[in-house]
Amino acid sequence: MSDTHANSSAGTSQQIPVSPNNPCPFLRGLVANGYVGGHTVPLPKLTGTIEAATGEKGLKERLAGMEIYGVALIANGLNPLRLFKSWWSGAVLDELRNGPLDKHGAGSRILTVDGEVDESEIARLGEFGSDYANPSGGAERGLNSQQITTYMNANFERAKGHRRPIDRLLMNGEWPVLLNIMGKGEGDDRYLSVTEVKTLFVERKFPARIVARLAAGPVPPSRLLRFFGWVISATVAAAVLALVAITQFPDWLQTRLAALPGPVNKLAQLLPSPLPNMPPVKTARWLDQNWSTEDRHWFHHASQGTKTFPVPYAWFVALEQPRIHLFSRPGLLSDTSYLERFGFIPSPKAIDTDKPTLLRYGYAESAEAPASTPALSSKWPVENFDGLPVGFARLTGATDPATGVAQPDLIGLTCAACHTGSIRYKGTSIRYDGGPAMVNLLKLEQATGLSIAYTLFFSSRFDRFATRVLGAGATKAARAELKKGLLEAGAFVKMQADSLSNLYDRVHQQDTEEGYGRLDALNRIGNQVFATDPALSGVAGFEENLHVRDAPVSFPPIWTVSWFYWAQYDASIQQPLIRNAGEALGVSALLNVSPDYSPDTLFRSSVDVANLAAIENLLKGSNPFEQTPPRFAGLKSPPWPAQMFPDDDAWKIKPARVENGRKIYAEICVECHLGPVNDPVFDKNYPDKSFWSVNESHWKRVWSGPVLEEVQKGVGGMGTDPAQSHVLTLRTVKVPGFLGLDPARDLSRFWGCTDVPASSTAEMPFALALMDVVDLTIRKWMDGKNLSDAERQALWGPRKNCPNPGNAQEAHYRVRPLNGVWATAPYLHNGSVPSLYWMLRPAAERPTQFCMGTRDFDPEQVGFRVEPGKKLTCAKGETLFSVEASDGSRIPGNSNLGHSLQGTPGPGKPGVIGRLLSDEERYDLIEYLKTL
Repeated sequence: MSDTHANSSAGTSQQIPVSPNNPCPFLRGLVANGYVGGHTVPLPKLTGTIEAATGEKGLKERLAGMEIYGVALIANGLNPLRLFKSWWSGAVLDELRNGPLDKHGAGSRILTVDGEVDESEIARLGEFGSDYANPSGGAERGLNSQQITTYMNANFERAKGHRRPIDRLLMNGEWPVLLNIMGKGEGDDRYLSVTEVKTLFVERKFPARIVARLAAGPVPPSRLLRFFGWVISATVAAAVLALVAITQFPDWLQTRLAALPGPVNKLAQLLPSPLPNMPPVKTARWLDQNWSTEDRHWFHHASQGTKTFPVPYAWFVALEQPRIHLFSRPGLLSDTSYLERFGFIPSPKAIDTDKPTLLRYGYAESAEAPASTPALSSKWPVENFDGLPVGFARLTGATDPATGVAQPDLIGLTCAACHTGSIRYKGTSIRYDGGPAMVNLLKLEQATGLSIAYTLFFSSRFDRFATRVLGAGATKAARAELKKGLLEAGAFVKMQADSLSNLYDRVHQQDTEEGYGRLDALNRIGNQVFATDPALSGVAGFEENLHVRDAPVSFPPIWTVSWFYWAQYDASIQQPLIRNAGEALGVSALLNVSPDYSPDTLFRSSVDVANLAAIENLLKGSNPFEQTPPRFAGLKSPPWPAQMFPDDDAWKIKPARVENGRKIYAEICVECHLGPVNDPVFDKNYPDKSFWSVNESHWKRVWSGPVLEEVQKGVGGMGTDPAQSHVLTLRTVKVPGFLGLDPARDLSRFWGCTDVPASSTAEMPFALALMDVVDLTIRKWMDGKNLSDAERQALWGPRKNCPNPGNAQEAHYRVRPLNGVWATAPYLHNGSVPSLYWMLRPAAERPTQFCMGTRDFDPEQVGFRVEPGKKLTCAKGETLFSVEASDGSRIPGNSNLGHSLQGTPGPGKPGVIGRLLSDEERYDLIEYLKTL
């Protein structure tokens, strides 16, 4: 047969009209000439027809058919119902436009959206080719494989600005396939005729050789080939389904994989954990707490000197979210709308902006807000140029603690990340400083690690990442250096993941899920300082210091905490600077513990002691007994926001209940929580129980004025979960001998501490080791700044870095005043009770499960509403708090017992603290607690 174009109709000389919504030229030719229908075509029919057109035989024909089948299956959409419909009924050829395979102008542009042919684009196609010897005689214009690749790259570059990463991949399913079917010649000399392409587009006619193949139809396969075809078909179908699940339903897939037993569930780690869909916020408002807008914004973004994320600042804001999209690009990891899904609060780029912008972020003018503190922003300036949420801070000017080499700007979390609270109620976001955050740091850590891994694995992601970091004109050498640095960050992430996996295998225990609003801060600090920091310093052999994170706690409120003699739930630290610097080390401040450099560099760090002291002073304010009447200055607890909901009875304070609740408070609560800090009526009615009586035993005198020595209760008597109290009393660590740590010597020498037990570097009490390391780290910073003795003393303040002697006999929890308690749900130190209502019920009646993440606040139960006996269903991405595991065993750190109002306290009744209340009395006391 001569190789000329034929009226290749399958049975008619009149071509069949083709819908403009079928944009594929080869399929248009099949439809126009009657080989397949123009609407729904069963997949076997479509696959067999195109198989025949390829001219391939045997296994090659089957392989081509399987590829065609997979493409046809997804051509109309990736929705599960659409995929099933395509599998069952076939591909709908006149509905291909705007489907997954439509490149929306990022391709050749030969065919317009109206189905018309732009012949100038065909001429442009020819410009990328050269003249080839036609096997039938003469020469003609054509494109070989390499020229087609150049042509597709040029099309992709031309579409810059509205192309998708998947578009370049989709091109590989068009022109190279067309070359395979319609090409002439063999090997490197095989080319696609421009004339035949034009005829196919304009006249919808095939060359005679293709018509002959179509007329002959596919060759029936042998039994063996049918078997191989079935295997390949099943493999392709599975691959397509896996691709659809990964790209379109990653949350569903991750949840299912994580629930599988054995090593299969490790596949879930390759996908990000599901995140909640955030309800829209109609109104946002920061409550008045005695801070100005300027001071608030400074607190939200003042660096502690931490590098929480394993990449520099510029890299972090250039990383993309760890989602795989076929037809669009993922957003940036640093997008506020994405970080909100981890629980973070949006923050403006600057506060010297217009009022509508400030109001959108919740900042409103208030007559109660004081003047700002100029020294903060002038002496320790902060910026938020990239509009990151509250708690994200840029660390500038850092150096490698060991070498002194300058570091690029780093990014870390600051105090505000975990100690800035917010609640939602019917579209309103109520925000307040110093409260427990509702963040999920573990999910953010996992997302960051996956984002780095995906950027390394997918070249298109890395190209975009490199362009954002280096600019479009970066050299290959610069991009290679960037890739090397990102590989190092990826190796660090993998090292951490492997270390934890080895730990779980070694101790046969998993972490207790922290979830939203909780963190095992103490164990995390220990893991960072005594396992990760040595590893980063090149010191091997201390992986055994890792401890499972099995004592998560609710982020404690920090208003008025500067005036507490003992910090932490377990009353373990009295020295504010030690407390704050220890937290900074735990959030990955740089720390040198390497023996490979001068001993003088040991304990050098990036911790910003000056900023930590400034944050503490901002929280603290002036001496409360210098106020008239006495009251806490600095950051105050948030007031109950009834004024924000004037037409909602649930928020209105009921005076009669308040009066009744005040009596119950005086009867039951005052023994441990002391008198209320801001109720003059209580002070008048119960003067002997007034919080502000300076003669009371709970005020401890230091040289700078009185501090509150909180009531401490033994863990056994309180009956609450003991896990957090055991972290600092039972955990031990091994420390490198070259560090010269000797807590008994150092704490005695520096602070005059007595009765500090001697310890060995092979097994040192974690609490003492941490106190010593943090102390030495702060002193190294002071030495580096050449501070005078007076300047050092001003930073240290009057309180010592000595262990709590009471914890030597029995672990204790300290009891704080209840100002602002309404804003601190869930309750108990481990966040195991969802609301005040359930706190005041007998412990045995409390819910054993509840969901956390995006739930609305309940102003009646005060916290998160849980109805007894109601079936529990968490929204997507929320975390489930549970007292028990699925097998009925108790989850470490998650007991919700203790602090129970159920009878007369006494010997043999651990956890019972007071009499049983009626429901009316519970709501009376709750109403009073709202006012504190």
